[in-house]
Amino acid sequence: MKNLFITLNNGSRMPLQGFGTLQLKDPTVCEECIYEAIKAGNRMLDTAPAYFNEEAVGRGIARAIAEGIVTREELFIVTKLWIQDTPRELVRGAALESMRKLQVEYLDLYLIHQPYGSYLESWPVMEELVREGKIRNIGVCNFSETKLKELQEIATIIPAVNQIEIHPYFLHKELREYMREQNISPMAWAPLFEGQRNIFANEEFKTIGAKYGKSAAQVILRWHFQNGVPTIPKTVHPEYMKENLDIFDFELTEEEMQTINGYDLGYSEIIDHKYPLTEKWLTEWKIHE
Repeated sequence: MKNLFITLNNGSRMPLQGFGTLQLKDPTVCEECIYEAIKAGNRMLDTAPAYFNEEAVGRGIARAIAEGIVTREELFIVTKLWIQDTPRELVRGAALESMRKLQVEYLDLYLIHQPYGSYLESWPVMEELVREGKIRNIGVCNFSETKLKELQEIATIIPAVNQIEIHPYFLHKELREYMREQNISPMAWAPLFEGQRNIFANEEFKTIGAKYGKSAAQVILRWHFQNGVPTIPKTVHPEYMKENLDIFDFELTEEEMQTINGYDLGYSEIIDHKYPLTEKWLTEWKIHE
């Protein structure tokens, strides 16, 4: 079996596939999904205060650890800093509160969730938390090349990860090329395009999958894997959790990889972070009093 990890710019290893929790707001459902995801073999779990489910994620993790399914050290736990908490004086408290809710003593990866707010104030505090051992790796989400360069100018620790939208319909080519040059790893949110454009019924993806006895979803996740892009697909179905991880016994040809690349639109159909109203909408979204 090939290497199932990617090495980050500080030498840490991050799994090439994890489990996403966006929209898992029902606490009981979320806790069960985390538990089942770990049972299925997932070792990277991605959440955020803005998802309102960190406590449920923490309970699922604690249950799996208590039952001996996994140890804390085997897990790679990711959470984020919301815009509201980016001012310097709020960062440490926000990070510690996430750890409390997740029932962990340290975070494997802590990300600035959006490229808005006082994130240039946040970064030095996040670096302090790394030096104190409370956070292993730090990074960002949804940062453009311009925003990354701005952050790099004040950083003593270069972001390990930029979690961005990547799927066959949006390759994010130019940004990923810059990140490659800077040794900043991508992590794909919406790796299956949230099921849009009837992606799972795409005839070319299904035809490729039929050749290997795989589904269209497995073909897309394998495409990510061969591109070295970590993914965090979400599902509430245990059978799909297992299916999403069953992508390591086949390999797409270069022609098949190019076929999938050919669907790139060159832009997002989910969210445009350069659109002024996006910044207004997200900045006004408060996750606590």
